[in-house]
Amino acid sequence: MNSPYHPEDVMRPDHPQVAVVVIGHDDAAHVTDAVRSALGQGPAVREVVAVDDCSTDGSGDLLDRLAKGEPRLRVVRLPVNSGGCGTPRNAGLSAVTSPYVMFLDSDDVLPPGAVDALLTAATGADAQVAGGLCVRRELPSGTEVPWEPALYAAPAVLARPALRPRLVHDTLCVNKLYATAFLRAHGIRFPDGRFPYEDVVFTARVWAAAPRVALVPDPVYVWHVRRSARRLSISLDRAGVDNWRARTRACRTAHEILLDAGQKRLARRARAKFLDHDLRMYARELPLHDEEYRREWWAHTRAFLAEYDAADLARDPVAPGRLIGRVVLASPEPCDLPRLRELAARPARLCPPYPRAADGTPCWSAALPGLTLEHLLTRPVPLLPLAVDAELRPRAHGPRLRVRLHELYGRVARAGPVAAEVEWRHRDRGGARVRRTVPLRTAADGTWVAETTVRPDRLATLGTGTWDLRLRVRFRDGSSRRVTAHALAGPGLLRRCVMPGRRHGVVLVRPYATHSGALALRVAAGVRGVVPVLRGRLRRLLH
Repeated sequence: MNSPYHPEDVMRPDHPQVAVVVIGHDDAAHVTDAVRSALGQGPAVREVVAVDDCSTDGSGDLLDRLAKGEPRLRVVRLPVNSGGCGTPRNAGLSAVTSPYVMFLDSDDVLPPGAVDALLTAATGADAQVAGGLCVRRELPSGTEVPWEPALYAAPAVLARPALRPRLVHDTLCVNKLYATAFLRAHGIRFPDGRFPYEDVVFTARVWAAAPRVALVPDPVYVWHVRRSARRLSISLDRAGVDNWRARTRACRTAHEILLDAGQKRLARRARAKFLDHDLRMYARELPLHDEEYRREWWAHTRAFLAEYDAADLARDPVAPGRLIGRVVLASPEPCDLPRLRELAARPARLCPPYPRAADGTPCWSAALPGLTLEHLLTRPVPLLPLAVDAELRPRAHGPRLRVRLHELYGRVARAGPVAAEVEWRHRDRGGARVRRTVPLRTAADGTWVAETTVRPDRLATLGTGTWDLRLRVRFRDGSSRRVTAHALAGPGLLRRCVMPGRRHGVVLVRPYATHSGALALRVAAGVRGVVPVLRGRLRRLLH
């Protein structure tokens, strides 16, 4: 039960009012950092409830020792491992005594000021839920990517979630503060046991209860992404098809919760979110799996999408997620996986060939002529899934980049491409970029081509490491479309080269295709930077 508190105290953000529930299992390397980040939030945090999910690596002992010197920390130990995140969060929620509660995973942290920002927003707006920006931090590089940044671009207060349906895209439970009494009054809890993506269901239950919501642009949660970890997180461990089954189960459950609560607008947006986010993410990875996985994934996805209403797929039927869904439903066997992978990219690419049905209507393929794409003929140019290829050839004064824009059922020619804005952006230093706009000229094969020289010495001066290619195609009416460039391989392409540099003496440039197939460069400068790379290359050749 909640401990007594006075209403006037709730309006004081500095008053101890917030409980932070930290959950973990066998995470001794990180759990103390998580707990300290919660305790370090200041006087607004009344208590930190650390729930150890029957760890065997000494995590519980670390927490016990930490609790001896910190009266605000309480440790709850589960006698049997739950197999998921829901049960320990529920145990923590049952133990809190504060008016407000937040959730934190043992391998993540709360940034300074997170609790104050959310508590001020909640109390100031009399909101039962306050949400802020979550940042995904890739480790060890430290690259940070905001999660659903458009939702948190500016402060906002919503009388109910349905006023901003985009909220269903933010399925995280950890970047929000909740009124404890609100959760308990509506019986809102997480699914217990082994239930991957439990936060999808929990968040749907929150929105279904129609709380008053306050949003802030402040960073309130740092989600650590460790792709090379020995034990991957549930969201990263997508090697088996059971992960996809768990994902679809969570999304189906969330949709049913919203529908049963009469939140039809949110339920419809939840289905759209599945197509635009979940389906695209897994379709993008499909070519990387073996044949057995692909067949199981395809069959399960067809069965899941068969539950959709025709209207769910009919709205903007050539939008990437909906088009992927239509292809899966139209073909009983996995097909066109490389093309689907490009369509699932962000931004989407619809690669050649561009067939037409017998009556001249654009269609997906000769094998699926009934899957029409006539809506591409009226889709706004800035939203077209344009296909661009990129090739890099060595030259004496620096590699020569050539980008080639393909036609798309006559839409590109009518729009009149005039230029390509070529930008190299450092992956780990967001402010480091080199940009140049070059004209697009018509080629003999009906494509459009732009060329420019890459200056490795200039890139190395701004920062060694990985540089990603970003492109924007500009049209004669002033509109533009951001695109990705597919890295072409072949004789003379994607070759490592060593270039002389005025500042660094020597610069090594290694072009490569990223996980998604886009072109990127690895740049090393100076003898001290180049020699280890060349030595590693020689070692691999000898072995």
